[in-house]
Amino acid sequence: MSHIIAPSLLASDFANLQKECEMINNSAADWYHLDVMDGVFVPNISFGIPVIDFMNRHAKKPLDVHLMIIQPERYINDFKNVGANILTVHIEASTHLHRTLQSIKQEGMQAGVALNPHTSVDLLEPTLEETDLVCMMSVNPGFGGQKFIEGTYRKVERLRSMIDKAGLDTKIEIDGGVTSSNARKLIDCGADVLVAGSFVFKAENPTQTIADLKKI
Repeated sequence: MSHIIAPSLLASDFANLQKECEMINNSAADWYHLDVMDGVFVPNISFGIPVIDFMNRHAKKPLDVHLMIIQPERYINDFKNVGANILTVHIEASTHLHRTLQSIKQEGMQAGVALNPHTSVDLLEPTLEETDLVCMMSVNPGFGGQKFIEGTYRKVERLRSMIDKAGLDTKIEIDGGVTSSNARKLIDCGADVLVAGSFVFKAENPTQTIADLKKI
């Protein structure tokens, strides 16, 4: 299966959000990646449920919603109602992770778990069977445009080994600092989904940049 490209709307032009959605619809991108930040779990505030509801009205591709918030279990149904197809919660913010993943699936969404750069992938082992997607942060979460953390490659290889050994089809998503210069190596290490924000939306031709990432 070809790798999945998920442009991160955090880096888009919010004053022209409908236009940005139409660009993604008409591009080789596979998913929308939507970062929800609460200013508590991460030191930034992005957008929330009303903005995602607006995007859902224009999006023609799945919404991959990444919750960088405390107590994510409180909002599972709310994000389902505004069109989330994949809902990812942070392992560091989820006291009862197994229950939260089950609740996401009961709402008919795919369930994802995100890890901060310092968090070991071995902590995923007890819940890996319940996890459709692992979002591996390759920058410290909270802001776009950061430099890729090189230690990510080792973590991807380790996680790929765990998934394959368990006979699962859990996808590995890389979020942060993804560019054309590291995309191939990430895929070779075992990544399935590449999230690209600034690299896409700050490009002279975002549509071509997405196509180039897809062809890597």
